[in-house]
Amino acid sequence: MVFDLDGLLVNTEELYQDVGSELLRRRGKVFTANLLDAMMGRPQQVALQIMIDWHELDATVETLAAETAEIFQGLLPTRLAAMPGAVDLVGLLSRRGLPQGVATSSGPAFAHDVLARVGLLDCFDFVLTAADVTQGKPHPEIYETAAARAGVSPAQMLVCEDSQNGCRAAVAAGAVVVAVPGGHSHRHDFAGAALIADSLADPRIHALLD
Repeated sequence: MVFDLDGLLVNTEELYQDVGSELLRRRGKVFTANLLDAMMGRPQQVALQIMIDWHELDATVETLAAETAEIFQGLLPTRLAAMPGAVDLVGLLSRRGLPQGVATSSGPAFAHDVLARVGLLDCFDFVLTAADVTQGKPHPEIYETAAARAGVSPAQMLVCEDSQNGCRAAVAAGAVVVAVPGGHSHRHDFAGAALIADSLADPRIHALLD
């Protein structure tokens, strides 16, 4: 089983919205729902370039990335949390001896940091990040790579995703996809998903493992 990270295992998608709002507030702009849709699930470099183009900002990706890291570090100690059902589901897979991994558009340092903070890092057989692929979501490369790392065909791999771009990537790779929308992503299109779950605690996810 392979999990997305942001907004799926941890509540960082919610924090990203606060970070994006602050980045744009500093520049007299508004972080709209449509802009969030365009950015969600994308690698940081791509997402920030979308923000720059959207608002015609006089800023570089590198500048916004540095500000993002600064704002995030102020939020993580008090606001980072595992999403509902995440710890229990990951623990169940571990007890059953089933392979599990993470496939995220975030960078490696950030992904390992947040997984360690919520006590999940050591549970995974692999953590794939933006550094492991040349094409970010919605391209299927990261899930094709995940299947190879897990030693299964994509059709034998169950993927949990919370965003439209992530779902598109997993579906295009040929995986069995469970969409787990949260907050803003309830408005997304999860075409091709085998199941749209209420949370990672949804018993229908457990049924797919049997």
